[in-house]
Amino acid sequence: MSKNITNYVCDQCGYSSRKWMGRCPQCQAWNSFQEELVSAGRGPALAVNSEPLPISQVESGEEIRYRTGIQELDRVLGGGIVNGSLILLGGAPGIGKSTLVLQVASLFSKKYNKVLYISGEESAAQIKIRAERIDAIHENLYILAETYFDQILSHLDRERYSLVIIDSIQTISDPDLGSSPGSVSQIKEITNRLMMFAKSRGIPIILVGHVTKEGELAGPRVLEHLVDAVLHFEGDRSYSYRLLRAVKNRFGSTNEVGVFEMKNSGIAEVLNPSQLFLEERPREVSGSVIVPVMEGSRPILVEVQALVSSATFTVPQRAATGVDYKRVMMLLAVLEKKLGINFQTRDVHINITGGFRINEPALDMGIVTAIISSHGDLPIPDNMAVVGEIGLAGEVRAVSNISQRINELKKIGFEKIILPQGNLKGLEEEPEINLLAINNIHDLYRIVSEVG
Repeated sequence: MSKNITNYVCDQCGYSSRKWMGRCPQCQAWNSFQEELVSAGRGPALAVNSEPLPISQVESGEEIRYRTGIQELDRVLGGGIVNGSLILLGGAPGIGKSTLVLQVASLFSKKYNKVLYISGEESAAQIKIRAERIDAIHENLYILAETYFDQILSHLDRERYSLVIIDSIQTISDPDLGSSPGSVSQIKEITNRLMMFAKSRGIPIILVGHVTKEGELAGPRVLEHLVDAVLHFEGDRSYSYRLLRAVKNRFGSTNEVGVFEMKNSGIAEVLNPSQLFLEERPREVSGSVIVPVMEGSRPILVEVQALVSSATFTVPQRAATGVDYKRVMMLLAVLEKKLGINFQTRDVHINITGGFRINEPALDMGIVTAIISSHGDLPIPDNMAVVGEIGLAGEVRAVSNISQRINELKKIGFEKIILPQGNLKGLEEEPEINLLAINNIHDLYRIVSEVG
């Protein structure tokens, strides 16, 4: 006869202990242990009889992918949803996760067979209201408002579905586990059983997950290890644009990103984000420059803005939106040391328009150019862009994928680009754009002064 024992489990990494601890010895998280009941009568699962084979003799089954009808989502997934895969979608509350998966469910039900949308947070009536608003009504789309896992499995056993969506995994519970919904043991056990169900039946499953205040997926890290793909839906709720990134993908690249726009009629994909982001750019003003950055394998043109003004307070203010604050401080120090520009009595504000956050080193030259432009009130021509990484010695270093960046600039209509000298040898052919190659920030300052 089995009896329940009390364990303390870290809600960050899943580390288990018989006693409570203030700090997890595995992930170093503070106050992360939760008390849970664990059945002492459960033994280890029996291994399936199998024999090791040479890799040359292993049969690689055909990879079946289903197109969702949303190109940006298919791009991030590597070409579509793989048959029998388990996908985890995370994002901040109100960012549009439920709207996105509901649109996917509707499009999937039209192209393939029945789709089951399981909601543990909303009633079927609430989901229908949203579906009517975004035009996602279809006879093959089934809604189930349920939180008990055994009931969900019984529905899945009775009917064959082409896709199953669970919104969200933290609300589903198994009463036999003796812990509350969303706890470490509940999430681990339920996700593991869903993974085995998806693989054995060949049915793809999408799980919607909550995130913590730090922006990480809630629940133990093992949750991310169990699933085949982890997608993050990002964006500032003050803006309408959203980014979908693949943090993990067993069936494709993790370098891809999808761009979406939140509208009243639902979430619309943005197929040409560069053109969209440049529509509201001010003309002939100082402190604004365009930089071609890489989001995955796709080049996107972003506007970097800088404002350098007289300090209002004794201590000059520094602000950075959409870019690493410490990186901006480093670039300001390089400008002071190498160019002799004094920022001790100046406030400096940096902004990436559109609500995006860019961490690519190729943005360095854009930040420095915008600062120089604003400080000297030197407007950058509308048809000029910059790209390059800047080192502590003031040198300009080459960046990757320069041909793709230049092609994106040509497509939009740019005629000039300031780039590192080292990137000239990486060009396969002579581009139809004026290349201004430089070696250091002294060359950059000279060019900005001449064109401004």
